[in-house]
Amino acid sequence: MIKMNLPNKITLSRIFMVPVFMLFVIPIPIPVWITDIKVLRFLERFNDFMDAYGGYIAAGIFIILASTDAVDGYIARKHEMITKMGIFLDPIADKLLVTAALIALLGRGELTGWAAMIIIGREFIVTGLRLVLAGEGVVVAASKWGKIKTVSQMVAIVLSLVKNYPFNIWTDFQFDWWAMLIAVLITVYSLYDYLKKNIHIIVNNAK
Repeated sequence: MIKMNLPNKITLSRIFMVPVFMLFVIPIPIPVWITDIKVLRFLERFNDFMDAYGGYIAAGIFIILASTDAVDGYIARKHEMITKMGIFLDPIADKLLVTAALIALLGRGELTGWAAMIIIGREFIVTGLRLVLAGEGVVVAASKWGKIKTVSQMVAIVLSLVKNYPFNIWTDFQFDWWAMLIAVLITVYSLYDYLKKNIHIIVNNAK
């Protein structure tokens, strides 16, 4: 029987909130078959509102969801509520949120495909290797650079969502662009660090 304790409920809520987060970032497409003037005006006004303020709301949701990642883990460890379901869902919730944010920024034209591919690709590679090693009974703990990578991505995504606010008030310097570049470079190095430290485990378990 699946244990739905508090940490698991928090993790699931993070997953269910991802579509809500996306709603504030990407405009709702208006189907051509809608001819009702009132409906069209409502959708147009809604999209105008989201274009002006949606990024700020989405950034707030993103920060809350990213913060609860530490909360559910802390509760699970402190109260000995760690379950297989939690171990399975927690990384999925993290990667789903980051991937959704990157795809949304890509759709808005505020992120290059290269940056999105590198960040998402790194997660696929590391997650795949961890699953293979877990099948062999080997658990690889998160590294220091993995945590730095996560923080750098969160900062870059939030700055991109709010379009460099509040820095754009007094300067034209693109903090969001440079933050994303730094996040990409750290992502690449964290992958190198992960492979360097665990290549012997991967090779030994591949035989």
